[in-house]
Amino acid sequence: MSAGRGSEGAQPPQRFDPLTRELLDRTRTVEIETTSPKGTVHRVPIWIVVDGEEVFVRSVRGERARWYRELLARPGAVITRSRRIPVRAVHAGDAGAKRRMTLGLKRKYPTSGASLVAMVRRAILDTTLRLEPA
Repeated sequence: MSAGRGSEGAQPPQRFDPLTRELLDRTRTVEIETTSPKGTVHRVPIWIVVDGEEVFVRSVRGERARWYRELLARPGAVITRSRRIPVRAVHAGDAGAKRRMTLGLKRKYPTSGASLVAMVRRAILDTTLRLEPA
């Protein structure tokens, strides 16, 4: 599904350094930067969750979201106010990753009402991605 390693790959996942994880954890909304097959760069604001050493994102629009498709196809970047962090996405389809992402969303965005409800719908759980340094 991704251009990089699958979640079953023989290599262990790469991790962001602790300072990067801390930055992402305290940043409410990031921009995800992706590139189309023709080279057009796109940016869209998304939520991000850090759980231990892992960083997760999920598409509220499911698999039809352009950023989701483009990030699985080729490396992109997470943009915060202070940094541009190159990333690649790995599908996080296991139940544990989806559960940790959902709990992380509820912990980080508890007052987000309908937006939070939309992000934890069963229909989009399979769009949970683990981000790794690119």
